[in-house]
Amino acid sequence: MDNLFTAFILSFIEGLTEFLPVSSTGHLIIASNLLGFAGAKAATFNIVIQLGAILAVVVLYWPRFWGLLVPKGQGAFAGLRGLYLLFLTSLPASICGLLFGSFIKKTLFAPIPVTLALIGGAIFMLVLESRNYKIQKTSLDELTAPLALGIGCFQTLAVLWPGFSRSAATIIGGMILGCSRKLAAEYSFIAAVPIMFAATGYEMLTSFKLFSLDDIAFLGVGFVCSFIFALIAVKIFIALVSRITLRPFAIYRLCLAIAVYYFMLQG
Repeated sequence: MDNLFTAFILSFIEGLTEFLPVSSTGHLIIASNLLGFAGAKAATFNIVIQLGAILAVVVLYWPRFWGLLVPKGQGAFAGLRGLYLLFLTSLPASICGLLFGSFIKKTLFAPIPVTLALIGGAIFMLVLESRNYKIQKTSLDELTAPLALGIGCFQTLAVLWPGFSRSAATIIGGMILGCSRKLAAEYSFIAAVPIMFAATGYEMLTSFKLFSLDDIAFLGVGFVCSFIFALIAVKIFIALVSRITLRPFAIYRLCLAIAVYYFMLQG
């Protein structure tokens, strides 16, 4: 069902869920099953709309990204030091993806592993929010190399365990290591850009040939809508994250786990 309605629905879901700790993978599994949109072409389309979501973060945090290239002042998260911190955060997940990516896609993208990943992430959140953890860092400029690498190690959960959610893994890791909830969320957005850009860029180079010129409108709608809805989702999440805990997202994940398990079995 390669029509504009399919493109809109999937990009709407991708944009809203990619940077929230609820697993965009789980949502796309359900939506793709309902829309009858599956196969190699569907997988490549999902990559294209991820690029739209990435662009939304770049636009929202443009001063930070520009500061990485043209640093001004003495901000710690800027210039070569900022790039080094992002490199450290991206390194563990990148290595895991290169070593185990094919194996994970073939063996773990199944009903039970994905469902357990959703439940596991929810349990992490509930346990984390039930404890009084010590906040040591509240600003991106306070990030250190060990902290950046530590968050990157947590981020590998999303690579090794489909359905866990990259955003959830990064936020959980940041909070456990002493970041405020807002800082952990903001860094999860920024840290997503290099690793997602590299992964989607590689996948597009190898799979984009599946589309023809007739699919330009289909891809364009997906890219633009994903960008718009990701922009909205990130803004709202940042506004809420200092006021609410992660518990509502954990409960939502538990409900989603049941739905994902059912729809993956149907598929």
